[in-house]
Amino acid sequence: MGSHAGAGDLLELVRSGRATTRGALQQATGLSRATVGQRLDRLFRAGWLREGAGGPVGSPLGGRPSITLEFDDEHAVVLAADLDTRHARAAVLSLTGEIQAEHTGTLVVEDGPDAVLDGLGRWFAELLEKAGRSADAVCGIGLAVPGPVDLDTGRVVQPPIMPGWDGYDIRGRLARAFADHAAAPPGVPVLVDNDANLMAYGEQRTGYPDCSAFALVKVSTGIGAGVVVGGSIYRGVDGGAGDIGHIRVPGGADAQCKCGSYGCLAAVASGGAVARRLSEAGVPAASGSDVRDLLVAGHPGATALAREAGRCVGDVLATVVTLLNPGVLMIAGDLAGTPFLTGVRELLYQRALPRSTAHLDVVTSRLGERAGLVGAGALVVEHLYAPERAEQRLAALGV
Repeated sequence: MGSHAGAGDLLELVRSGRATTRGALQQATGLSRATVGQRLDRLFRAGWLREGAGGPVGSPLGGRPSITLEFDDEHAVVLAADLDTRHARAAVLSLTGEIQAEHTGTLVVEDGPDAVLDGLGRWFAELLEKAGRSADAVCGIGLAVPGPVDLDTGRVVQPPIMPGWDGYDIRGRLARAFADHAAAPPGVPVLVDNDANLMAYGEQRTGYPDCSAFALVKVSTGIGAGVVVGGSIYRGVDGGAGDIGHIRVPGGADAQCKCGSYGCLAAVASGGAVARRLSEAGVPAASGSDVRDLLVAGHPGATALAREAGRCVGDVLATVVTLLNPGVLMIAGDLAGTPFLTGVRELLYQRALPRSTAHLDVVTSRLGERAGLVGAGALVVEHLYAPERAEQRLAALGV
């Protein structure tokens, strides 16, 4: 970092807990006391830092105790939404990820981006009112979607279960919808990512911060995976990493997938596939959430099919685990109950090398339905308060 460290770099040191006093910041950066003071003043004026409430830290050498600095998480809020195929949830979150107001309702992805994003804009306006925050307090919006996303443009790329969304300007439309419904300033930053990626990010940051290779598999209407390596989402070259629902599996040759191919894992073992098989057997089920309701009720047919689906997924995960060597493999989504998890474990431990499962924990979600929201909020905060972007924003604020 060294002596060219700006205010954004100091903010990063304080937020990460690596240096939380003026003296520690001088040591970490090699900047003079006066320069550290000037940079901190900008962060205080912006309302981004405050002096800690925990009282001064005494020095073993005596002298004046040091005052600790902390990130002020009350100066702004983040809006986040998590879209599934038939319903969505939205929330107002603090900058440290606490949910301040939340709403879940029906929003059908197949109705197209214009209607769905307008609906989210309306929800956001109502949620801010409920949380008692003004539209000016919103620093950014994060959105989780059930399809592959090109992070640079925020557009979904050939999503199998999002008809009409391919290449659509989600960021621009959602920012406009929010401005319209909440009478907010135009152009609030919007970040979009895949739902499994954001679930993985939310779960890893809150529950497994020390796990350097973390994988989450979401099994709902479709199947996707999110991978967090070294604290960052691993996206691949154009956002396609983790799309395990479209790996071909043996024995699925006659099952046609939403993507048009035959024999994809999602066509055989997703919540949608289980729902279809239940319907064929005379048990009404249309989606992953219907299957979840049947599983919660202990329906024997659903339980048997979920375990079988788990075995199929476990077979593919043996390869994934061998390739990635994660410390934690988390199963999440509508099907992630005991029967499915049992099936996954049966096949995974049978097929994977003992070496690659020796230090592996196979677990279920800790944040549950909120994982995507928490991940989307964290993505926005990490983006907006990263050193370079923080400098630009401070300059724009005129501090």
